[in-house]
Amino acid sequence: MELTDYIRFLAALAFVLALIGGLAWLLRRTGWGGKVVTGRHGRLGVVEVAPIDAKRRLVLLRRDGVEHLVLLSPTRETVIEAGIAPPAGLGEAPAVGTESEVA
Repeated sequence: MELTDYIRFLAALAFVLALIGGLAWLLRRTGWGGKVVTGRHGRLGVVEVAPIDAKRRLVLLRRDGVEHLVLLSPTRETVIEAGIAPPAGLGEAPAVGTESEVA
């Protein structure tokens, strides 16, 4: 093999790695990057994400057993509804001040 073959091989490898990196960046930017794994007993969590269109998405967040619906867009964030009680029976932590904490 000649030096030009090695250079061509390294250039092709760099091109493929750049394509993979660019695709990973694009997927994360558009919301296809996957879920963020948090601690088991964390106070914050993302319950669900629903894309509305290419630039906006609805996110259901949980904080201390209370859920909040937020609309995210590139220019602003809007709280649609705050203080939503999570559905019963999903094995989630009870909201602050419920009867299960009194016992």
